[in-house]
Amino acid sequence: HCVYDLLADRWPYEVYDRLGLPPELFPPVVRPGTLLGRVSPAAGEATGIPAGTPLIAGMTDGCAAQLASGALGVGSWNSVLGTTLVLKGVTPEPVRDPAGVVYSHRSPDGTWLPGGASSVGAGALSAAFPGVDLASWDALAAAREPAGVITYPLVSRGERFPFTAPQAEAFTIGSPADDVDRYAALLQGVAFAERLCFAYLRQLGAPVDGELSFTGGGTRSAYWCQLRADVLGRPARIPEHADPALGMAVLAAYGAQDDTGAGGRGTLAEVARRMVRIRAVVEPRPGAHLRFAEPYARLIDELERRGWLPAPVAAAARAEDTRGA
Repeated sequence: HCVYDLLADRWPYEVYDRLGLPPELFPPVVRPGTLLGRVSPAAGEATGIPAGTPLIAGMTDGCAAQLASGALGVGSWNSVLGTTLVLKGVTPEPVRDPAGVVYSHRSPDGTWLPGGASSVGAGALSAAFPGVDLASWDALAAAREPAGVITYPLVSRGERFPFTAPQAEAFTIGSPADDVDRYAALLQGVAFAERLCFAYLRQLGAPVDGELSFTGGGTRSAYWCQLRADVLGRPARIPEHADPALGMAVLAAYGAQDDTGAGGRGTLAEVARRMVRIRAVVEPRPGAHLRFAEPYARLIDELERRGWLPAPVAAAARAEDTRGA
């Protein structure tokens, strides 16, 4: 993306001319999902792939995983909780972010796929509690809502989203009563950071009120999924499978459509809807969102006090109503 003009959808040849780079060095670029050709009889005999099979331009594994989440309508978002937290959405236009926190890929259907990667996540949990039975600890943490302390659970030094602060480090406000309190605060801290990410996206003008999907290793914890839905104040869908391989299959099905038949081409979102199975829908519990309002506000105050969270972002996060993200 740093050498290709996504807005104009072309190589910036005028720049390369000044650098003495001949245009023939740069191959044609097509969008993911473009039909490139078909398997020839000779290739079919050599590979076992049936002759005539369509060859479709692919995409990165991260974008393919987003297709597999099924969250592909404008305003929809996929929140991936693994070692760190990543948000990926769909917008009609690229999201302009002067701070450079949010980046955008181009979608196969011409929309845009903005995203941001935080440095908080489940990695902080595994570092603090190696080898423990997380399911049993989840049950104990459910009785600590909210926890007695507030934690910003960075996996490593520096933060990238919802703000950039190379000097940022994990911190805890207060002294935990015990390890369960510390564990609960880590779970809640990730959920607070996730909500703050959505506040940042909204401040940039990105639509964020479409469907939300949860994927990543964090979805193995039913309690953590429930907690995140509560803090965000919105339902979340959990796909049965969210592997990049499924996303590539969705992309192939989209690109191989016969657009001359009755009914025309299905949109990328429609194709995904037919192929992506939803394992569960997590609804926020009545009253639970308000339970976390005070510690979330205190975390915003502390992040701003430390000089990491810009004042306009903090103000926008505070101004959100009680519906959450």
